[in-house]
Amino acid sequence: MITSLIPPTGAAVDHDALHRIYAYPATNRPYVRFNFVAAADGAATSGGFSAGLGNDGDKRIFAVLRRLADVVLVGAGTIRAEGYGGELVDDDARSWRRANGLAAHPAVAVISGSLDLDPSGDFLREAPVRPLILTSAAAPADRRAALERVADVVDCGADTVDAPAVLAELGRRGLPKVLCEGGPAVLGDFTRSGAVDELCLSISPLLAGGDGPRIAVGRSPEDAVGLTLSSLLTEDSALYTLYRRAD
Repeated sequence: MITSLIPPTGAAVDHDALHRIYAYPATNRPYVRFNFVAAADGAATSGGFSAGLGNDGDKRIFAVLRRLADVVLVGAGTIRAEGYGGELVDDDARSWRRANGLAAHPAVAVISGSLDLDPSGDFLREAPVRPLILTSAAAPADRRAALERVADVVDCGADTVDAPAVLAELGRRGLPKVLCEGGPAVLGDFTRSGAVDELCLSISPLLAGGDGPRIAVGRSPEDAVGLTLSSLLTEDSALYTLYRRAD
């Protein structure tokens, strides 16, 4: 049973309450929410995968975040590591989305500067909607040609993928409610660009150890980004935080 620590009600948090807590604010621009899980010692993976860190409460919140989003945005490295083949939402979520004026399945967008994606792999072959691949003009032409048969490939930068250009493209396509599921390089790039509005971080009650990655890597921003804790939930000693950018 998920309960609320902040606000300090101690009450059980049901499915409808999760929808209210994680509802996107009204805005006239793309709003970027990142979702990550980490161990209590800061490790972003256990046994090489993030899935080993989540519990049932984390999975329920994860499903609600996908249900609410216009687009699920993910880095190509996370696709290669975690799979992502097939449907990202279930039939119940599809029905809820239709009833609430959303497309039955969220759009799926991938950030890949190198276009190192297999056109015949599970992710692209089993995609429930035609994926959008966001790359740079410097990406290899042969890989671009192969991927354009199964996805929309759009340049968002000259030499590297530019976070503001990614958001401009998503906004142009009418996809303002952005849920980014990783990986660490994407969070690092978006943080440096000032393009992170929210961080949903689940903290698993585990000491994972090892030398795995943090949830963000890459060059640091000139100034650290301040966050405000908007919600704190718990279940079975795990913590589910919702941070919003302080400004």
